[in-house]
Amino acid sequence: MKTYHQKPTEVQRDWYVIDASGKVLGRLATQISTLLRGKHKPTFTPSIDGGDFVIVVNAEKIVLTGRKPDQKIYYRHTGYPGGIKATPYKMMLAKHPDRILRLAVKRMLPKNRMGRRLLSKLRIYAGPNHPHAAQQPKPYIPRW
Repeated sequence: MKTYHQKPTEVQRDWYVIDASGKVLGRLATQISTLLRGKHKPTFTPSIDGGDFVIVVNAEKIVLTGRKPDQKIYYRHTGYPGGIKATPYKMMLAKHPDRILRLAVKRMLPKNRMGRRLLSKLRIYAGPNHPHAAQQPKPYIPRW
């Protein structure tokens, strides 16, 4: 029996909507990255973008466990000497709740061109509304 390799023309993409309210950040991010890569499909091929589109709503209601809400810090560098910037989780949640989930998912995807392409199929919204009703997204219930 030969190994199956999916071709880019054979890819069937679906749209899923996920409600993030009350979900743990890391567990939700793993489910989203699996959907984006297409690893939930029997036709998964590592070198082909066979994943689905994912819409996440209520990103502002995401949960961290333990003392992480008080201790977690997001770092970025400006590119200048001594230009490291630190943003605490609570401030990031107040200003940009979508970036928290986007960073978690981004760090779970491949670090190459395909990873950047996969991340473009992720749409995150802080509130309960999204403008993608025309795509008829299916509700996705995580498996845990």
